[in-house]
Formats: sequence, C-alpha cells, structure tokens
Amino acid sequence: MPQNITKGIKALLAEANDIVTTLPVAEAKELVDSDDHVFIDLRDIRELRRSGLIPGAFSCPRGMLEFWIDPDSPYHKPVFNQDKTYVFYCASAWRSALSAKQAMEMGLKPVVHLEGGFGEWVKQGGAVIPKKG
Repeated sequence: MPQNITKGIKALLAEANDIVTTLPVAEAKELVDSDDHVFIDLRDIRELRRSGLIPGAFSCPRGMLEFWIDPDSPYHKPVFNQDKTYVFYCASAWRSALSAKQAMEMGLKPVVHLEGGFGEWVKQGGAVIPKKG
C-alpha cells in the first residue's frame, strides 16, 4: 500500500519560512567577516568539494546538525556554543530553512538563513573559497 504523506515539503518549508528570519545576500556579504556571526554550511562534502564555500564558514552536514548543537551529545561542536548570530545556508535555502527552524526549536539563537542559499550568494558575486581536503 502506498504511503499517505499528510504534510509535504511545501508545507514544511512554508512553516519554517514563517518562523525563521531570511537574510538577504547583500546584507550577508557585509556580515561575512563579522566576529558576531557564524556562517554554517549545511551542504554535504561532495557539494563543498565541487563548488567551495563562503569564507570562514563552518561545515556542518545537515545530518549531524542536531547532534553537533546539543551540548549533551557526544558529538557536540563548540562552534554551536557561542553568543553569536548563526547564519545557516545550503544550496538553495531549503535545507537551511528547515535546519534553522529545528535549531531554533532546540534553543539555539539567534538563527537566520541565507536567502536563495549558496547559489544566490555566487550569483550575486559573494566570495567563495575552495574546500580543502
């Protein structure tokens, strides 16, 4: 018997985007060197190797986000225990919207996500560095 999905991705994204602040690329470009902001790249390693990342961004594969945020997790990463604004991004702002909502529900704050994602960042001339390793 086929599955009966009662809430699809469109509804999930709409809910997330109603809650999460979206940061326009033009504003994000001014904040990329800020000591008060941490850019979190949610794309997987293959995407990073293919297209690079925003300078200074911390790579956090989407599948590890909750584990790396939670200080009680054996996988916790100290980058998520700072008094800074977290700017989440992915390729096209879908994973980042869902991730930012989840992070906010866990208590991480403040959290925003990059409008249009990495693709829009590149389109608007944002700096990119190659992923090493």
